[in-house]
Amino acid sequence: MWTSAADRTHHNSTINMALLRNITTIAFALAFGSIAMAQQEVMVSQYMFNGLFINPAYAGSHTYATTSLLHREQWLDVPGAPRTSMLSFDAPLYNNRMGLGVSLVRDEIGVSRDMEVAAQYAYRIKLGDGRLAFGLKAGLSIYSANLNELVYWDENDAVFAQNVNNAMVGKFGFGMYWNNKVSYIGISVPTLFAADDAVAVQGSEGTDGFFTNHFYLNAGKLFHLNENFDLKPSFLVKYELSAPIEADINCNVLYKERFWLGAGYRTGDAIVGIVEYQITPRLRAGYAYDLALNKLRAYTTGSHELMLGFDFGKETIKIKTPRYF
Repeated sequence: MWTSAADRTHHNSTINMALLRNITTIAFALAFGSIAMAQQEVMVSQYMFNGLFINPAYAGSHTYATTSLLHREQWLDVPGAPRTSMLSFDAPLYNNRMGLGVSLVRDEIGVSRDMEVAAQYAYRIKLGDGRLAFGLKAGLSIYSANLNELVYWDENDAVFAQNVNNAMVGKFGFGMYWNNKVSYIGISVPTLFAADDAVAVQGSEGTDGFFTNHFYLNAGKLFHLNENFDLKPSFLVKYELSAPIEADINCNVLYKERFWLGAGYRTGDAIVGIVEYQITPRLRAGYAYDLALNKLRAYTTGSHELMLGFDFGKETIKIKTPRYF
């Protein structure tokens, strides 16, 4: 089987290192076959500034409209490694009681390509000193895989029987998100249900679904240290039934409300460095670098992630403080 998303880090230990020594793009794609049913959702290191990609309830969580453009090159120098591009837009409606969002994700790995467009809707209620949102996601994924480019040993394996060409997959997700001015917590299942018969695995005992449920829990809080420095720890826990629990643990320092500098650790996978600069009250740019800690570190110089965000609307003119999340 194959993967279709950016987060393959749960199962790096399953990669055959002998294949990697003499790797070609096709052989690399095959090496990823054993982790097909693992992580299929978007994985980014700068998740704390791109909540819409992991939780539909994040839509409209600010008092102004916001956009984000992000590109990730994973495992540089490894042929066939994941490459992901994402674009999002969300805005509040009806005095911030509702929110709407739209996201576009293109993901590549080996011989597979996945393009997903999705809409998010959130409804908010007051809870304590913050707001609790309930979010829904509805999307369409266009999936392709040139399986005839693969080299494999079992010629009778149904997985490789034929190519997948522009298969349409409907996806539906759910999330909850609470936030106030300095903290947030969210839980979500980005793909609660997928109409994936077109790409499901045909087995001897029937048809197994391709896309599986992934559960996310993330939270963060800002601490004002003094007039120049703020501290923001955050975490993201990811769980899927057939994979170990994985956690991203991060801590960012904000200097003079313009410059973010942070570091993180992804369990069993990598350490992460993050830098972000608030160029203007509306425009921000970010970069993240992942240094592999597993066996892949001998074959890659790391993963790179670039982000550009723009906020707009009358409210942004009034805001003197930057976006904290």
